[in-house]
Amino acid sequence: MTKSWIALACAAFAVTAPAVDAAELTGLWARGDGKAQVKVERCGDSFCATNVWIRPGTAHERVGDQLIMDVAPVEPGRYEGEAEDVRRGMTYSMTITLGDNAMRTRGCVLGQLLCKSARWTSVQ
Repeated sequence: MTKSWIALACAAFAVTAPAVDAAELTGLWARGDGKAQVKVERCGDSFCATNVWIRPGTAHERVGDQLIMDVAPVEPGRYEGEAEDVRRGMTYSMTITLGDNAMRTRGCVLGQLLCKSARWTSVQ
């Protein structure tokens, strides 16, 4: 009986969960620390996130830096995959969570040993 209720609850969530499409990922995003803005757009089968504004004095970042993100939706509001930092020549595992005009990114290297997260707000 308990398994039936769990299955029913999961089915109800699947029906009522909002659908997220690539249009919600694309656009202009401001990083939560106020030091960067990126434009996310389609580039072939991937998404490209390009720094379009960096606060003066911000170390290790510059306008034009780009991540090529090969991510796909795994559930509503969540993308997973890899991202390549073009300038630094590094590849990260990437998780992106979207909701309410906000985005959270998490990139990891070395098998999830070193990770960095950022929160973003839509500038649209």
